[in-house]
Amino acid sequence: MKTLFADPAFISLLSLMGQMFIYALCGMVLRRKKILPDQARSILTDLVMDLILPANIIHSFEIEFSLSILQKFILILIIASLAQAISMFFAKILWNKQPSNLKRVLQYSTQVSNSGFLGNPVCEGVFGAEGLMYASVFLIPQRIVMWSAGLAYFTDSTDWKGTLKKVAKHPCIIAVYIGMFLMVTQIHLPAVVETSLVKLGGCTLPLSMILIGMMMADVNMKTLVSPMVLAVTGIRLFFLPAIVYAGCLLFHVDPLLTGVSVLLVGMPCGSTTPILASKHGGDYIFASKCVFFSTLASLFSVPIWCMIMGV
Repeated sequence: MKTLFADPAFISLLSLMGQMFIYALCGMVLRRKKILPDQARSILTDLVMDLILPANIIHSFEIEFSLSILQKFILILIIASLAQAISMFFAKILWNKQPSNLKRVLQYSTQVSNSGFLGNPVCEGVFGAEGLMYASVFLIPQRIVMWSAGLAYFTDSTDWKGTLKKVAKHPCIIAVYIGMFLMVTQIHLPAVVETSLVKLGGCTLPLSMILIGMMMADVNMKTLVSPMVLAVTGIRLFFLPAIVYAGCLLFHVDPLLTGVSVLLVGMPCGSTTPILASKHGGDYIFASKCVFFSTLASLFSVPIWCMIMGV
């Protein structure tokens, strides 16, 4: 144990988790004190998704391009697609005995994680800019499923053509296009633009966690934990990433790709869950509890997975 706590990588991970907790706590306090009103949630969401995260993604692609990187892109897309297929399978079979308003939330929570908000900054914190680059590619299949099969859990309809258009125009996907173009062509951005991207991207983790903290502030702590909340949290944070980790070990996948894949699959329930539940007749209070508790539990599950994988 002494060796573990003397390991610089482990100390750095604990520091990252501590920062996440402090930022989330700030969000909770600011929301409960009414300093951040309820409409600030949508404003912060748009700010992170449309500006801060895309800037961080573009910067993460500024590395030397090689055939090896292209092969890793293809491999991580395959892993991500299989992970979505596995999640969809369990979402379909696990919750059939639950009431409709809970079933929708549980299915969506099993299928869609909070990788976009939380996963990207965590992967960057653990694996650096290269980890963020692969994480951005890994999330492409989830974004497609999120707005198609995921949305269908609440609406019972799927417009694949509309979904693909929506995903193709998503700011984070556009940032991937730009980043890949810069990486392949090896074009270097002007210093002032590069510095701006770095500074904007540095806001990803604080703003993401403040936003999550705001959501946590609206949850009644006395009724937070229930068997279903515990079940979906265990599936999201441990069961699904364990399957992905076992598959990566079986096929001897590169350790960096394995680490990114496991951490992203093991992210908490998607922050869009209560929003969709409220709009389409699901139990949005239960959905908020799933998001809150799984996010809180992820502060412990992420270090556990990092220790298991030796990163």
